[in-house]
Amino acid sequence: MKLKAFHKLSYGMYLVATEYKGKKAGYIANTTFQVTSEPEQLAISCHKNNQSAQIILDSGIFSVSVLKKEVNMKIIGDFGFMSSTDIDKFNGINVITGKTGAPIVLESSVAWFDCKVVKSVDLGSHYLIIGEVIDSDLISDEEPLTYQYYREKYKMFSPKNSPTYLEKSALEAEKSADSPVKKLPEPEHEHVFDGESYVCLICGFTYNPGEGDPSMGIPPGTAFEDLPEDYRCPICNAAKEYFKKA
Repeated sequence: MKLKAFHKLSYGMYLVATEYKGKKAGYIANTTFQVTSEPEQLAISCHKNNQSAQIILDSGIFSVSVLKKEVNMKIIGDFGFMSSTDIDKFNGINVITGKTGAPIVLESSVAWFDCKVVKSVDLGSHYLIIGEVIDSDLISDEEPLTYQYYREKYKMFSPKNSPTYLEKSALEAEKSADSPVKKLPEPEHEHVFDGESYVCLICGFTYNPGEGDPSMGIPPGTAFEDLPEDYRCPICNAAKEYFKKA
């Protein structure tokens, strides 16, 4: 079986949000799709370990915000890689309340849907939740974000609770088997910095000391330990404390 075949399936990128008894929750989804036209219904897939899953089932409501192509990566970082138990994901972003009572995130969105749960199916690791669309709106004509564009631009993989999650090590092993890379001799007198790389726990960005971070004014050869204390991830703006050794 070729794991990379799954990357040929097309997906959008969405923000699903809900609220129950004053507690908001939300997550980034790429498995959201229309299932019927009469009545208009959407289906979402949510991992059972996501706090949002139980809140959606308890409240019977959810919203879907269609994210724009040039999304604010802090939205991806907060809603895709952080838990609502650790941070207030909705703090400081543009949110309205839908007819159902569900919070609707307008930040970095091109359209939204306000839904009432009509059915849920236990699929093992995930729930498939179907909602009738009670209301919707178009925010802008900007191009929506696709999972392919997100993966290719930011070189990131799906979070572990995503229905499209694939083990990075398995993908790399498959790539090596298909395209063995011949090691080229290093140019004479070239200095290779062998400091350790660090990975952002929120978005997956890897800081490579040999490359530095030109976007943040960090020259090649700068060890992670020597970065300024106020250094931030160039993708999701996470602080230094959210990095770990690769």
